[in-house]
Amino acid sequence: MVTKEVVVKNSTGLHARPATLLVKKASGFKSDITIECNGKKANVKSLIGVLSLGVTKDAVIKIEANGDDETLAVEEIAKLIENLEE
Repeated sequence: MVTKEVVVKNSTGLHARPATLLVKKASGFKSDITIECNGKKANVKSLIGVLSLGVTKDAVIKIEANGDDETLAVEEIAKLIENLEE
């Protein structure tokens, strides 16, 4: 299992468009990937799950992956979140 914390810098947080990009990216990995924010966890491969977290700007989220490509999955998801722009 690999984990990493990142800060959401996108001005609107993880709303519909950024969340969709995140789900598409995560779906390309075999590993189980979750994000945690404010004590709530969601499967990153589920758009409704990601949106249900209500992640806002400057929120610290923890990415966790478990599986064959867990290290790459966490790094790619973290990079995507850190570089999101509206």
